[in-house]
Amino acid sequence: MNRREPDWSLYRSFLAVMREGSLSGAARSLGLTQPTIARHIEALEQSIGLELFVRSQQGLSPTEGALELKPYAESLAATTAAMIRAASGQGKAVKGAVRVSASEIMGAEVLPLIFAGLRQQHPQLEIELVLSNAVDNLLRREADIAVRMVEPAHEALVIKRIGTVTVGLYAHRSYLDRAGRPHTLDGLQKHSLIGFDRETPEIRSMRQRIQGLKTVHFAFKTDSDIAQLMTIRAGFGIGFCQAALARRDPNLERVLPGAFQFKLGVWLAMHENLRSTPRCRAAFDGLAAGLMSHVD
Repeated sequence: MNRREPDWSLYRSFLAVMREGSLSGAARSLGLTQPTIARHIEALEQSIGLELFVRSQQGLSPTEGALELKPYAESLAATTAAMIRAASGQGKAVKGAVRVSASEIMGAEVLPLIFAGLRQQHPQLEIELVLSNAVDNLLRREADIAVRMVEPAHEALVIKRIGTVTVGLYAHRSYLDRAGRPHTLDGLQKHSLIGFDRETPEIRSMRQRIQGLKTVHFAFKTDSDIAQLMTIRAGFGIGFCQAALARRDPNLERVLPGAFQFKLGVWLAMHENLRSTPRCRAAFDGLAAGLMSHVD
């Protein structure tokens, strides 16, 4: 018996339930009714012959089949969104939507000014910003252009190295006036330090390079870069900050400039199929020019 190919709307409802964990949450996110979402899930289960969710005290729990199906549904969603962006920019004019992926700090602190200039230069250009550190989202077409702090490595990408940014230790002057200014890395142990919740290979490598940071204890931990920056600005303690960003705030003071700093590379990447698309080419070139003023 041949099964009928499911409609895309069924996969969209499926992804919403996976994301929200309930029919009601999925209905709110899509602007539909709960019974409609329930019918979509039932129709998708019948079409593909798999049970996708089981009810639990926490809501709807995905089955193994649902978890296996999820990346394919996400690929469909990304392709559909990319198709809509491509359709919005047809022709030789710089118009339509460009989706840019960047880290929290770059997306919140650096790119908005560049986007403002791009919009003034190309009034029909629309910007979609997604905050993410994932590199492979360009290949899945979840974004058109990515600003990355690690070098992307894939032959299907157009990659431009912009330069490097210096990262050092900074604190608000009010904190340093209150707690004192450390003179050595060992002196950091007496201070309220702001850092990451989960240690990544990059952070472990940094600890190994800077001997005084091997046994550092963080008084405030978060994996959100922007939350770390806001906590430094609030006067909580000493944390990591890009030097170019710190220079914007006269209340932020460099701590141990001669003993601690490291460099982060900045790269711009775009799928090679988009290099001749006017809206993506204009955005890529505009971002490259704007980021040049941010790097060291």
